[in-house]
Amino acid sequence: MLNFAQNIAREAGRILLEKLGRKISVSFKGDKNIVTEADLASEKYIVEQIKTHFPRHAILAEESGASILIEGNEYRWIIDPLDGTTNYSHGYPCFCVSVGLEKIGAGIELGVIYDPTRDEMFAAERGGGATLNGRRIYVSEVEILNDALLVTGFPYDVQKRERFVELFSRFVLSSQGVRRDGSAAIDLAYVACGRFDGFWEDGLSAWDTAAGILLVTEAGGSVTHYDGSPFDVHKPQMLASNGAIHESMLKILQSL
Repeated sequence: MLNFAQNIAREAGRILLEKLGRKISVSFKGDKNIVTEADLASEKYIVEQIKTHFPRHAILAEESGASILIEGNEYRWIIDPLDGTTNYSHGYPCFCVSVGLEKIGAGIELGVIYDPTRDEMFAAERGGGATLNGRRIYVSEVEILNDALLVTGFPYDVQKRERFVELFSRFVLSSQGVRRDGSAAIDLAYVACGRFDGFWEDGLSAWDTAAGILLVTEAGGSVTHYDGSPFDVHKPQMLASNGAIHESMLKILQSL
């Protein structure tokens, strides 16, 4: 199933590249949350492939929502056909396809994040490690928060979250730097391969994090909620790190 996930992610990425830079229709599903025809085309392809090859599996997709769980089936695909839609709609080349497979009651079994602009395929299977284009990857070895390069995302309702602004300020002052790329899935993939040392964000959905959390943990990192509890993809707050700076980041997240 990992090969299947990589194949559909790669083809979905090709669909996104094909439409990138063209005049495409954009609609709003919230004040700042947009969807493009590229999101829909990518998701349509992925969903059709899953239904063809694994007709009994459930699907949770960002644009089409959740399908009903079939009795006796224990698998659910969690899909973001285009993570970084705002970037994509502006022609900013930081976006990806994210595909995760959840075993109901047991967690994420496999995850794939594909960045078509760089042709980078991040993949992980529970117990099998994490890879980038077939090569094993690991989290960074940075041990001190002050030496760390962090990344975060801004919630769509950031203007209502005064706590976010204060947390952002504290992390800027406590680290080597903070980046904001506009794609939670890519951020998690970059933590997994050591490009970033830590990531935090609130307001996330399962399709943003399902593949990424497995990449981080299989690469040797840590993923929790802000209170330090084990991470659940169906809850919105996330802290992911290389593990070494996790406690330091938790202290800041719990300081407000």
